[in-house]
Amino acid sequence: MTRYWLSFDLGLRGNYDDLYRWLAKLEARECGDGMATFTTALTPTQLKRALKPIIGKKGRAYLIGPDKDGKWSGKWLFGSRRPASWVGYTEVAGEEQDDA
Repeated sequence: MTRYWLSFDLGLRGNYDDLYRWLAKLEARECGDGMATFTTALTPTQLKRALKPIIGKKGRAYLIGPDKDGKWSGKWLFGSRRPASWVGYTEVAGEEQDDA
């Protein structure tokens, strides 16, 4: 059995009911909004195949687990990275701020 973490974002109209049923069958544990951990004998390829009809065309899913060498890594099963919500919350490097 291998431990995985699944980060998911199905959007406002996503098929959360089916995803939650799937996670419940695996006895997954909640790890925050849109994040779950579970153990399974399924490979990442098998997980992707199982999740494809649930995630849909607009959903995103990122799987974290051990790679072939046993090192932790992550990869997008569906979708891709978007600009982070926190982009723009820090000053641009090199700018000096005058507090006077």
